[in-house]
Amino acid sequence: MTTLLAVRDLRVVIDGLHILHGVDLDVAATGVTALLGRNGAGKTTTVKAVMGLVPRTGSLVFDGADIGRLPTHLVVRRGIGYAPEDRGIFAGLSVAENLRLAERDSAPAYDLVFELFPELKQRHKQAAGTLSGGQQQMVAIARTLLNGNRLIIADEPTKGLAPKIVTEVADVLARAAETVPVLLVEQNLALVRRVAGHCAVLADGRTAHQGDARELLADEDAARRLLGVGSHRPAPEVTS
Repeated sequence: MTTLLAVRDLRVVIDGLHILHGVDLDVAATGVTALLGRNGAGKTTTVKAVMGLVPRTGSLVFDGADIGRLPTHLVVRRGIGYAPEDRGIFAGLSVAENLRLAERDSAPAYDLVFELFPELKQRHKQAAGTLSGGQQQMVAIARTLLNGNRLIIADEPTKGLAPKIVTEVADVLARAAETVPVLLVEQNLALVRRVAGHCAVLADGRTAHQGDARELLADEDAARRLLGVGSHRPAPEVTS
């Protein structure tokens, strides 16, 4: 596996509380890398630390360059797009205005965005706050695709969504990963099995496992030990 983002001994302390105790993470240069773990394992804190949104120490090397001391806006300029867990859309602005605010390149990739999300083109004048949860997630992911990003971080993009919408988001992630690698934080193991190649599992703020995602999820005992749940459930169908 060729590594695009290499994280070593990542530690985060907030208000005296040690949240990450030395996370190691390799994000593949192609496809989807899944970041897994039980609730409270440190997954969201890890991706926030990569983005510079929380104080961190350790080594963060992205495409050969050290980004461990960069503030968030410079991490973004290096080419990392972030779709946060709460989606972070501006509810009072239209879909078009939400996308326009995310523009960074001189020629934003609206053709790609509207190919993946034709519904957003149809609803471009609609207030983002009136969209369904799945549609709002589409806006969050679409913003990361507008610019020439070299990595997309998607934090629990299917959280709270209906099964049908989960399938649609899985399809979008799979298609997006054909263009740009994705670091996916996700609890839906069926989705992970379908779209992810590599994975890392966190436990108590540390890396408990790294390896092939499908191999891990095919091993019921390992999945239960590392994730606390069985993994053999029907996977959402992803169209091509």
